Amino acid sequence: MAQNIPVKVSIIVAAYNNQATIGECLKSLFAQNYPKDAFEVIVMDGGSKDETVKIAQQFPAKVLSIRINCPAAYNYAHKIAAYPILGFVDADAKVEADWLLKLVPHLSEPQVAGVSGSIETWNMDNPWARSIGYELKMRYSRIGKYTGRIATMNLLLKKSVIEEAGGWDEKLPSQYDTDLGYRISAKGYKIAYEPSAVCYHFNRPTLKAYYRQQLQYGKNTLKLYFKHGRLARGDEITDVSMNIQPAVLLAVLACLVLGVVPLLRLLWLVAGLMLLAVTVYFAYSAMKMAVKFHDWTAMRLFVLYWVRSAAWFDGATITSAKFLAGRSN
Repeated sequence: MAQNIPVKVSIIVAAYNNQATIGECLKSLFAQNYPKDAFEVIVMDGGSKDETVKIAQQFPAKVLSIRINCPAAYNYAHKIAAYPILGFVDADAKVEADWLLKLVPHLSEPQVAGVSGSIETWNMDNPWARSIGYELKMRYSRIGKYTGRIATMNLLLKKSVIEEAGGWDEKLPSQYDTDLGYRISAKGYKIAYEPSAVCYHFNRPTLKAYYRQQLQYGKNTLKLYFKHGRLARGDEITDVSMNIQPAVLLAVLACLVLGVVPLLRLLWLVAGLMLLAVTVYFAYSAMKMAVKFHDWTAMRLFVLYWVRSAAWFDGATITSAKFLAGRSN
């Protein structure tokens, strides 16, 4: 069956200091149940300081090491890719053997710009990573047959549609996939979702690593919403409740500061009530996740929600400060 599939795919793996996962990532790609002459793999390394490049060079992939960010790497790979379909797989992810077989058929639809598979947790033995995975799985479960945007963790896109939409925005070191998805949707295209095609992602295993990841999201989410204001209202993957959490923290901080003035001391009560409301919401959400997945370690999400909100708040604050100082990048 696989030998009859004519669609050729250039799979791009953007990597940076991924020595722990790049080997399994590439192994899964070259183990695809797909004609070996119908796909190529391009590894775009952003200047890793570990053994990432050395490991990648052990596979029959094109390996380039250039100190550029991820969207710039995608634009570069776009120019040298041999085939009309571009695949995107994160260096900290691996895909099942039938991943391409299951995704490619969706591309025959003229208004389908691309297609993505579902996401499972690679490092399930780690309770923090497992909890992150539960929430991500829940968010992806809200996607129907089609969506407007999806992460480049595992994604196929038509090269021509990327060009029509204007390529990847290199000023967004993260959230570039949401930005491109928005512009693709504006052109009248959609992205198909095939949950049976499974990708396994290595989620952040510690609170520190998770905070650092979410801090980058926070920095660039504000830029994204200035560019596309409608996205702030949320979608099936990132709903409005996630977007307003940093704003709630800002309101709490403002109430605490203004409450120093005796006449405005009532604002401290308002701040306390807002924090209580957020606490209850986070606890309820974590408990709901624990019940759904029959795993009480998912209650760690209560902590993860606070960490994410704080990281997004910090990131937005850093971006705002840079903007006010005249430093947009």
